[in-house]
Amino acid sequence: MRLEAITWERLGDLLAERLLDLKPADGSPWPRIAIDGAPAARPGDLAQRVGEALRIGGRSSLVVGTEGFLRPASVRLEYGHQDVEAYYDGWYDTGALWREVFGPLEADGEGRVLPDLWDPAADRATRSPYVELPPGGVLLLHGSFLLRHWFPFDLSVHVLLSPGALRRRTPEAEHWTLPAFERYEHETDPVGTADVLVRADDPHRPAWSG
Repeated sequence: MRLEAITWERLGDLLAERLLDLKPADGSPWPRIAIDGAPAARPGDLAQRVGEALRIGGRSSLVVGTEGFLRPASVRLEYGHQDVEAYYDGWYDTGALWREVFGPLEADGEGRVLPDLWDPAADRATRSPYVELPPGGVLLLHGSFLLRHWFPFDLSVHVLLSPGALRRRTPEAEHWTLPAFERYEHETDPVGTADVLVRADDPHRPAWSG
């Protein structure tokens, strides 16, 4: 796949422009966008850029991170602090994401989204209020392993790091998570699955598939 050099600012603007005319295939009035990538790829930064570009263009959006939907530590760490299988399959409360984020944005939904559920630092519920996303508002969900859960995304963006860049940019204390991302590449093929690919090996010089 041929990738073109771009700046992060321009990338945010162009993705926002693409979303202005995006119509969900299921009739929902709320486009749902995935910004997928390992933590080291910082997909949340790109989601915030797109959200800001949408705001400037007069379009409502809601940025939601999967880190706000981690399971309690007693569940997440049941098999230890460095269990790769648990990290890949059991750290994130996908049921809560379906219930609190995607369900309200279905065609017959009310648009009341819970932006986060669990504070992993305090290991307790966040008690955040629901957010009313008006019709036409865009959900920008960012996090890891997003493309393996059959979430109803209307556009998916994968922020790619080569294995070497992923290792370099992942803190050494978190290197135990690297096999999970290798497994994700093999099982889900996010590079081939995503609608838009962004390569971020050099954090200052991204490239994208257009």
